[in-house]
Amino acid sequence: MPQHFYSKLASAAVFAIAAASAGLAQAAAPVKTVDGLLVSTNGMTLYTFDNDVAGSGKSACNGPCAGLWPPVMADADAKPEGDMTIITRDDGAKQWAYKGKPVYLYKTDAKAGDKTGDNFKNVWHVIKP
Repeated sequence: MPQHFYSKLASAAVFAIAAASAGLAQAAAPVKTVDGLLVSTNGMTLYTFDNDVAGSGKSACNGPCAGLWPPVMADADAKPEGDMTIITRDDGAKQWAYKGKPVYLYKTDAKAGDKTGDNFKNVWHVIKP
């Protein structure tokens, strides 16, 4: 076989490995820790709801509640990672959970670092990993 054939084959293999690695990275939990709080990859504060039961696999925040407290959705092919697991919402959609409790954003938080939902009605709390 000509040398350029092997070169193209090697390039294709490298591309396939890179694409597979990129796919794995995209499936990772969309969270990070900043200043002692769990936030989304774009820096928005994440919350838990006291009415959710850890480990139940369910969210107690549906309908209008989910409009104010948007669930942090997981891709259909997402996999649990460390303290981040996945629950199935009432509508069948997948949602990220931290230590078994569903994870939410707060609609009123306008920019990264806002945490205006902390202790809202004494049942919503920022996540401190």
